[in-house]
Amino acid sequence: MSAVDFAEFVARLATLSGQAILPFFRARHTTEDKSGGGVFDPVTEGDRAGEDVMRDLIRRTFPVHGILGEEFGAENADAEYVWVLDPIDGTRAFISGIPVWGTLIGLTRNGVPVYGMMNQPFTGERFSGDGRMARYEGPNGPRELHTRQLTNLAEATLMTTSPHLFADGQKTAYSRVESAVRMARYGCDCYAYCMLAAGHIDLVVESGLKPYDIVALIPIIEGAGGIVTSWDGGSAAQGGTILAAGNRTLHQAALALLNG
Repeated sequence: MSAVDFAEFVARLATLSGQAILPFFRARHTTEDKSGGGVFDPVTEGDRAGEDVMRDLIRRTFPVHGILGEEFGAENADAEYVWVLDPIDGTRAFISGIPVWGTLIGLTRNGVPVYGMMNQPFTGERFSGDGRMARYEGPNGPRELHTRQLTNLAEATLMTTSPHLFADGQKTAYSRVESAVRMARYGCDCYAYCMLAAGHIDLVVESGLKPYDIVALIPIIEGAGGIVTSWDGGSAAQGGTILAAGNRTLHQAALALLNG
C-alpha cells in the first residue's frame, strides 16, 4: 500500500458511493433483471453509479491494485491487493424501500480478506474491521464491536436472507439449524452479518454467495470476535455456502447440524 491514509481513503469511498446511490433510494428508477430468465436478480442505476465512482477513485489512487465488483467484473485480478466491491448488497430491499441494504467495500491481500466496511448511507451507519478489531460509527457515536458469546444453540438467534434461496439438499441442512435455535429472522442480507458483529444475533447461514457478497464482512466479524467459514469449515472468501457465528463453540454446533 502507498502512504495514502488508508482509513481516510476507505471513508471517502464510502462517502462518494453513498452520494451516488442515495438519489435512487425510494425514488422512481429503472430496475433490470440480470438473471437471464432464472431467479429474479435485480440491478438498478444506483448499483452501477455506486460501483463506478468507487472504481474510478481506486484506479486513480492505487493504479496497480485489482478490482472485483458485482456490476463491472474483474480487472487486474492477480494483483497483490484486490478491492472487492458490492455497491448495493440487498438490492431487493433497496428497490422495496427498506433500509437493510449496504455498500460492501472489501480488500484482499494475496486472496485473503484483510479489511472490510459496510456503509449504510441512508441510516448513516458504518461497520468496519481488519480481522483484529471492528468498529461502528453511527447516529449514537462510535464504538468497538464485539460478538455475543452465547454458546447454547437453543438460545441463539439465526438470520438468513431467505430460506427459499437454498437448493433442496441445502434447505434440509439449513432447516436442522433453524429447528435448533430459539428464533430465526429473514431478509437482511449484509445487515445480518453486521448485527452478528454487533452482538445482537448469533448465527447467519446462507448459500449461493459470491466473493463480493462476503469478503468485506469477514474482517468485520472476525475483528469483533466471531468466525466465518464455508459449510465444510474452509475459507469463506470465495463465497458459496456460508456459516457465520459469534464464537467458535456456537459455530461448531451449527456446523455439525449443517453436515449431519
